[in-house]
Amino acid sequence: MNLFESVDRCLLLCTPDTKATVTRRTFQAWRLGNIPLIRNGKPEPVGCPGRPERPRLVAPKNLHRRSLHTPEGHAALIHAIVHIEFNAINLALDAVYRFRDMPDAYYDDWMQVADEEAYHFQLMREHLQSLGYDYGDFDAHNGLWEMAQKTAHDPLVRMALVPRVLEARGLDVTPGIMKKLANHGDHAAVKVLEIILQDEIGHVETGTRWFRYLCEQRDMEPDATFRGLFEQYMGVSMGKKGRLHRSAREAAGFSENELNYLEGTGE
Repeated sequence: MNLFESVDRCLLLCTPDTKATVTRRTFQAWRLGNIPLIRNGKPEPVGCPGRPERPRLVAPKNLHRRSLHTPEGHAALIHAIVHIEFNAINLALDAVYRFRDMPDAYYDDWMQVADEEAYHFQLMREHLQSLGYDYGDFDAHNGLWEMAQKTAHDPLVRMALVPRVLEARGLDVTPGIMKKLANHGDHAAVKVLEIILQDEIGHVETGTRWFRYLCEQRDMEPDATFRGLFEQYMGVSMGKKGRLHRSAREAAGFSENELNYLEGTGE
């Protein structure tokens, strides 16, 4: 199978462990040169990737309360992170599968991201299991994949909004989650989140790099383009959008103008 066929197979897998394992094996085969990049065929219309029957997908307002004051709330918080990582596998795979006229390095980058997201999923799911729960024991929402569907028509829009908005939010909130878990005594989760945070900086930087590449190809100014897409798709105009982990976002390639805009302090 060529790269697109191999990635499509990964996307369609429903069993979480199998999806993670096959994704990692596919990345290794790709890196070893055993999977060719053949630029033919068209991707299937965007739909839903393979996923297990559970967790049940609900509106965010209907999710279980993630309070560390109860074992269930603690597990619900870890479960939410597991679900994010499961979705992140599909998002990285779809970035490969969907856009077929990018430079070779693009596919290498996003295959590496898929591999690392699968590793994150495995690590965090193992920790959830150590708490006496498993993936699917709590409800979840589908916001990440819904954005993948909305951005399936254009790699520039995908790079702007999935890694640089939705995934970048993880850079902002993860340190606070780590602090709460450390105070609660869950140092094992903190160690996993340290790995995830460092890798996610690289994933967001990958999105930044290819977003700017596409802006250059189309003679578009990156900062203005990002702001326009943010307001068009996120439904938020100027105004404070939340505190940012600025050093992490700077490492991920955000400009000063972008950071000021996102914090509501720039023009």
